[in-house]
Amino acid sequence: QVQLVESGGGLVQAGDSLRLSCVASGRTFSSAIMGWFRQAPGKEREFVAAIRWQESSTYYLDSVKGRFTISGDNAKNTVYLQLNSLKPEDTAVYYCAASSRPGTRYNNFYEYKHWGLGTQVTVSS
Repeated sequence: QVQLVESGGGLVQAGDSLRLSCVASGRTFSSAIMGWFRQAPGKEREFVAAIRWQESSTYYLDSVKGRFTISGDNAKNTVYLQLNSLKPEDTAVYYCAASSRPGTRYNNFYEYKHWGLGTQVTVSS
């Protein structure tokens, strides 16, 4: 069984930074892509960022480009999301996701098989 555990959320002020971490564990699990999604109250879950290990490709939601950075260690099944210049509209529960299928579309949450429970990020104005 694969488990993803996120950490690093919190309550910050606008302009502050946070670093989210996610570790995937499970016997023989190897991910092809890991990503972050978020869901604000009353809104649908949306893609934030992803990293595809084979090509070392990264992908971002337009509104977070230049502010958020995804990185990680494939061998350790660990992914990070550095959140800088946070805005109140970034407030949401942030979920880590992983897929072992290389063809997974990076922004399609239906195609990620494994999910964490989420970590709350709250940005006050």
